[in-house]
Amino acid sequence: MPYRLLLAGLAVSLSLAGCATKPGNDASLKTSYAAEEPHHKRLKANDPVEMEPTKWAGAELETRETTDTGGPHHLAGRTLEVASLHDLKLADKEVILSFDDGPAPGKTERILATLDRFGVKATFMMVGEMAQAHPATARKVLADGDTIGSHTFRHPDLDKMSFDMAMAEIAHGEHAVAKVIGTDVSFFRFPYLADSKRLRTAVAMRDLVVMDVDIDSKDYFNSTPSAVVARTMDQLHRRGRGIILMHDIHSRTATMLPTLLTRLEREGYKVVTLKYKGTSAPTTDLVAEASIRLMR
Repeated sequence: MPYRLLLAGLAVSLSLAGCATKPGNDASLKTSYAAEEPHHKRLKANDPVEMEPTKWAGAELETRETTDTGGPHHLAGRTLEVASLHDLKLADKEVILSFDDGPAPGKTERILATLDRFGVKATFMMVGEMAQAHPATARKVLADGDTIGSHTFRHPDLDKMSFDMAMAEIAHGEHAVAKVIGTDVSFFRFPYLADSKRLRTAVAMRDLVVMDVDIDSKDYFNSTPSAVVARTMDQLHRRGRGIILMHDIHSRTATMLPTLLTRLEREGYKVVTLKYKGTSAPTTDLVAEASIRLMR
């Protein structure tokens, strides 16, 4: 291969690797894209949410030995009512389970069934257009007693939009989810965790609790269900507690969840149920987050 072509190929490889990781700092989980699998690129601001991920041959066999044996289970922890930043305080070995980007028929129901078998609840951050497209699934999440939040209407990167466009997108998503499930939503998560101090303040003034992330399962990577479990538990062992990010649009997530919950139970963790506190509007400084973050 000519030397110039070799250099060009190296430059392209370095460029693609850089696109996979978003810079951040030690005080934040702003970086939710791991260096170990740089070949998997993030969605761009206007890309559609992937609805048909690769099917995983043999995935059910992979988790068979460690899945739920029928109980009784002792994984359920306390219910934590959140009305301010200071309310969200997790003790050691407490976790909150959260799922983004759904609802997705089939996958979301599998996740709900697993949660029910283990006697635990999660928080589902729904994309507005997904809730509109699959209202029965969205309502089943509510009927099962899980917590619902919004995740914009079409999942763009708000950091790449003007402030007014970003706020319109947030409001559109909030209203769409609320209309489908028939009740207000009080939690919100930024797509890609891409926020700004101005946006966070404005979201809080909309009476929404901003949900951040402590532990990113990275279940959107093309890795096996067992790799997702191992990656999640490795992070949890380092932190000891926190909000776990998963996505209910991926088959591998529904497949690995029984194994993850079995591991959590076996190691003495408790799953905390997150609820919004009271019926009155929260204060304008309402921002629930898993840890103190540096905001730009």
